[in-house]
Order: sequence, then C-alpha cells, then structure tokens
Amino acid sequence: MQLNISLEQPEKKLALFGSADRHLRMIRETFGVQVVSRDDELRVSGENDQVGKAAIVIEQMQKTLRRQDWLSAEDVGRAIGSTSARRDGHSADDIDVYAGGKAIRAKTPGQQRYLEAIFTHDLTFCLGPAGTGKTYLAVAAAASILKRGGAKRLVLARPAIEAGERLGFLPGDLQAKVNPYLQPLFDALHDMMDFEQVKRFMVGNVIEVIPLAFMRGRTLNEAVVILDEAQNTTPSQMLMFLTRLGRESRMIVTGDATQVDLPGHTPSGLVDAIRKLQGIKGIATVELERTDIVRHKLVQSIVDAYEPVEPLHRRKE
Repeated sequence: MQLNISLEQPEKKLALFGSADRHLRMIRETFGVQVVSRDDELRVSGENDQVGKAAIVIEQMQKTLRRQDWLSAEDVGRAIGSTSARRDGHSADDIDVYAGGKAIRAKTPGQQRYLEAIFTHDLTFCLGPAGTGKTYLAVAAAASILKRGGAKRLVLARPAIEAGERLGFLPGDLQAKVNPYLQPLFDALHDMMDFEQVKRFMVGNVIEVIPLAFMRGRTLNEAVVILDEAQNTTPSQMLMFLTRLGRESRMIVTGDATQVDLPGHTPSGLVDAIRKLQGIKGIATVELERTDIVRHKLVQSIVDAYEPVEPLHRRKE
C-alpha cells in the first residue's frame, strides 16, 4: 500500500522531519514502512495496517505543530507509542502477545483502563489486590511494545525481600539469592515466550530482570521498565527508581497498598509517590478492585473474606 500525505505547513518541514530526518527514521523503524519526502508530500508505503498507523502518527505530529514550532523526540515517541498500541488506530485491547496459544486480552473494564493507561502515558501506577493481573498485563504490554519496535529493552525490577533488600543471609551466590524474589516476573515472561527466546533476549541484554537496588546510577533509554511489588519500596527508593526514566522510555509501577511489608512505621514509596505526583501530565494511576480478580474463583472469595480496605484515594494517613 502507498499513501501520500500532504504537509500542512511546508515551512515547518524541518521540525516535522527532525534533525537528520530522525523523526521519520523513528516511524520507519517502528512500523517497518518506507517514508519518502517528495516536494510538499510524504509518501508512505508498506503493509496496509502499518501504513495506516504511520499516517496516524504523522497526523498527530502535524497537529502538534499547529500549536508550536518544534517537535521533540519525546513528542514523536508518545505519538508512536499510543498509536502502536491501538487496533486499527483506535483501541488498546489488542496485544500481539500470546499465552497458551491465545492472545492476551483485558478481561475486565478495570484491566482495559489499565492497558489504555500504559499505552498512552510515560508513567503508569497500578494498584490492586492479588489476582487482578497487575504484573501479568504489565509484562504483556511491555512485550508487545518491544515486539512492535516501540522500545529496544525490557527491564523488570522488584524489591528483594524487604525495603532494605538484605540478601546476605541466604545461601548461594547472588543469582541464587535473588531468583526466588524475581521468579514471578520470570513466570510471566515464560508464559508469553518460550524458554530459549527468553534466554536469548537475556543474554543479549534485551530483557533484564534485576533487584531494585541494582538500578542505582543508571539511566534507561528506549526501554519499558516495570517495578513490581512497589508497595515495599521506601520513598527514597521510589525516587531513585522513577529518576531512572530516560528518553523514549516508559515505566509501569505495580503494587498492592494493603500488603506493605516494610518495617515499623516506614511509609510506602508507592503510596507516597502517587500522592505527590497526582495531576502531573503524562502520569496515570489505575486502581483495580476485587471485581478485577481473574485468578481461580476462590481468590476473589478469599480476598473478600478479609477486612475490606478502602481504595487508596479514600484512605487517610
């Protein structure tokens, strides 16, 4: 398929294309299409679906240039990220990742909101009880973004044991010490990819599964970064994690505010961050409820049997 797109403001061609055609290159690499400039037009060719998505991104870019005279790589990355995640350019419920031969889909309205938030925001917080798919859907969405070229790396992190991450008393080398606490992330990955593919990606540093403490001092560019069990981070650890966000990257932070294992009266970094960052553009918060539990039917009954806890936004310190 070939599509010709007229430039609304030819005088802003440099801003639209980016320095050394960087923005066009991002579109080419993400959607696998050819984008060629001819006079005051862009000629996009490739598979029908991908050409359509590239056209939507270019339209969003031109729309942004109606309001301003420049485009950053982050602007283009956001347009690509939101469009890559849509089915026919309109829905985020079609993840091209499979488990057991079946495509992974949102099973509840809450899960649908969660996926929409991931695909349209640079930073997404998700809270909810066990069994609501917080981690599983985050990994599935990240794998889909990786597959479509929206990111070059997938980084999964988890606090080990408690906020202090004291691993020394455990037997074995470092890998043996941290593996039990990272296993849920490996389980989700292995559901969606075969063992050899996961191994190959890890050897090639495309996928990295690490304890939270190992992220200090790093900047993660062009990556999808997931922090699981974030309720067991302290505010300082959460700040450390959030400031790892690099260019053209997005973060997903998951946790259950009712299952904080921090010692004494140490505040949860997850709860603290959501309150401090509320209302900032580019950040979404999704709260999943007991009705979003999709594990064995008994899990919801077990959660219901315990003392009900008000949603985070209605709780007081």
